[in-house]
Amino acid sequence: MTFSFVVEAEVPGTPIRAGRLQTPHGEVKTPAFMPVGTQGTVKGLRPEEVRAAGAQMILANAYHLYLRPGSRRVKTLGGLHRFMHWEHPILTDSGGFQLFSLVSTMSIGDEGVEFRSHVDGSRHFWRPEDSIAVQEDLGADIIMAFDQPVALPAPREQVEEALERTLSWARRSLEAKTRSDQALFGIVQGGLEEDLRRQGARELRKMPFAGYAVGGLSVGEGEEEMYRVLEWTVPELPWEKPRYLMGVGLPRNLVEGVRRGIDLFDCVLPTRMGRTGTALLPGGRLNLRNAAFAEDPRPIQEDCDCYTCRHFSRGYLRHLVLAREILGLGLVSLHNVRFLIRLMEAMRQAILQGEFWPWLEKFYEEDGREVEP
Repeated sequence: MTFSFVVEAEVPGTPIRAGRLQTPHGEVKTPAFMPVGTQGTVKGLRPEEVRAAGAQMILANAYHLYLRPGSRRVKTLGGLHRFMHWEHPILTDSGGFQLFSLVSTMSIGDEGVEFRSHVDGSRHFWRPEDSIAVQEDLGADIIMAFDQPVALPAPREQVEEALERTLSWARRSLEAKTRSDQALFGIVQGGLEEDLRRQGARELRKMPFAGYAVGGLSVGEGEEEMYRVLEWTVPELPWEKPRYLMGVGLPRNLVEGVRRGIDLFDCVLPTRMGRTGTALLPGGRLNLRNAAFAEDPRPIQEDCDCYTCRHFSRGYLRHLVLAREILGLGLVSLHNVRFLIRLMEAMRQAILQGEFWPWLEKFYEEDGREVEP
C-alpha cells in the first residue's frame, strides 16, 4: 500500500483523534495544517524554509497550474514534486472552488463548466474527467474530486442542485481516475442545510474514496454555522478514513475543527497576513506597521522557535515591512506558518498524552486577548 491512514489515539467519547497518513512521498502526522502553494510555491518562502517550519504536506491548485504553466508541461518536467523541489506529500484541489468564484465568466451544466481564463481570457471547458486528468499530470499524492461549491447563504434549491451535481461528478471522478499512486478524496457539499449535508456525506461514503473533505465552508457563513455543519457531517463519515476541512486557517477554527474530528486543514491565511506585515500570536495578532514597534528589540513571539523569531527583532521587521522589502514579508510569513504548525503539533501531543481538555482550557485562556505593543 502506498496510501494508508491509521488512528493512533482518540479522546474517549469524542471525534477528536490523532493519526498517521502514509503517502508515496512520506508520512503526515495528524492533525496537520497544510500551507498553500497555489502556483507551485508557498508565497515568499523557499521549499527548505517551508519544511524547516514543520510543514509535512502542502497544497497546490489544479486550476492555476493548468492555466499557467500548463499541467502537461509540469508532467514533462518530472511532475509537481520535482518541478517545485518538494519531495514530500502534496495535495491538489480539483479547481472547483476557483471555477465557481469566476461567476461573471463561467457557465455550468451537468456535463461540466465553461469558463474564461483569468490569465489571458481564453475559453475552456472542464468536466470531472478533465480535472482528474490535470491532477494526474501534476502527480500529487492526494487529489480531489470535482465538485460544485456555492456561496453562503444560498437558497435551498441552489444547494440541492449543487449537491446532486457534486455527487454525480464524484462518481465520474472515481471512474476517470487511472493512477494507483494517487489517493482520491470526495468532497461533501450541502450548504447550511443539515439534511443535505448528512445526505451528501452518506452518499459519498458509499463510494470508495480514500478520504473525505468538507467543502463549501469559510465562504461567508459565521463560525458557529461552520461548527454546526461539521457536527452534522463528520459523524456520517467513515472513522477509518482521513477528514479534511478545506480553506480554514484561523487558530480557533483549527482548534474547533480538531475538536469536531477533522484531521487536515489548509488556508492561505498565514502567508496572506505575512504579506501585510501582520504576525500571529497566542490570543491575537501583531501589526508590525505600528509605530510602537519601531525600537522594540523583542522577537515577534518570545517562545517561538522559528527562524524569524530566533534572529530578528520587531523593530527590524517593522523597518522591512514599511520599506516593502521582500525579505520582511517572507520572514513574517515564515513565522505565521510555523505558528499554525506549532499549534497543530501541540494539539496532536495533547491528544497522544491524554491531555487535550487541559490543553484546550489553556488555549482559550489566551484566545481573544489583545496583544499590547
